[in-house]
Amino acid sequence: MKKYNVAVVGATGAVGEEIFRILEEFNFPVANLLPLASAKSAGKEIEFMGQKYKVVELTDSVFEENEVDIAFFSAGGSISAHFAPLAAASGAVVIDNTSHFRMDPEVPLVVPECNPEDINLWKNKGIIANPNCSTIQMVQILKPLNDAFGIQRVDVSTYQAVSGAGKKGMEELVVQMQKFFEFKLDECEPSTFPHQIALNVIPHIDVFLDNDYTKEEMKMVNETRKILHKDIEVSATCVRVPVLRSHSEAITIWFEKDINPDKARSVLSVAPSVKVIDEPSQKLYPMPIISSDTNDTFVGRIRKDNFRDNVLHLWCSADQIRVGAATNAVRIAQKWCENN
Repeated sequence: MKKYNVAVVGATGAVGEEIFRILEEFNFPVANLLPLASAKSAGKEIEFMGQKYKVVELTDSVFEENEVDIAFFSAGGSISAHFAPLAAASGAVVIDNTSHFRMDPEVPLVVPECNPEDINLWKNKGIIANPNCSTIQMVQILKPLNDAFGIQRVDVSTYQAVSGAGKKGMEELVVQMQKFFEFKLDECEPSTFPHQIALNVIPHIDVFLDNDYTKEEMKMVNETRKILHKDIEVSATCVRVPVLRSHSEAITIWFEKDINPDKARSVLSVAPSVKVIDEPSQKLYPMPIISSDTNDTFVGRIRKDNFRDNVLHLWCSADQIRVGAATNAVRIAQKWCENN
């Protein structure tokens, strides 16, 4: 089996650390590993497959100085904007976890369970974009249902964990909860989130745009249409909730023809990377405590609309650090290796 030289930009961040775990879990054929991060993190050690690797500073010349086949980027949009083209120019395929290249018409936006054929477009710029975490788990459900029944419209409300904002988001929730039990919550000024997140929900993720939707919400709209190659109507409301890990979503789907829950369950039960947990009478349905630290999207509460025969409602949960970032990125790399 051919082995590949792999670089991870943002090696000490939440997604970077998860990429190492997934590469090891999937037994990805790594010949050499190059952990990259800012000067502040350079020199730290990460462990991978029983070996220790020192984190190297990300510089303009690092990809010229090191032979890299696959470069995972998860260090922020501005970092990807500058360094991803340099990595691609050196001969590496870049798999970018940021939003910077997602809507570039020359860059494929890929969820391998939905549009693996788009990976072949990587040659345009040497870059493959990883979609937004909330989009990934949703399209894994929408794709098989659209193929089987045809989808007209999707309305989604998200319940997004604080880990979607990285380590700082998780730390802010933990600190605020500690302060709550010390009766000192009023001492906590929010910094990562616009308001207190402990014991609260915030209907505001990313910046508001001129249409009064947030950037996060419009990501779900635009990315879904690009991945599925279909002008599906999508409306999203994205909400931050005081959960450490795993995003959940309440999704309403309008189909082109009448549908029933049993048909949807049958299709989703064989969909790749999707697991159906749907026994309400037994109190069985997806929850973050079920989906966290897994590589699947869990779906349940599948039910017919009370008034329209062509509308279904459902609920899903998935680990957004894995399914929504690291796992999807590594699965893209696996498909790329198969194709090349």
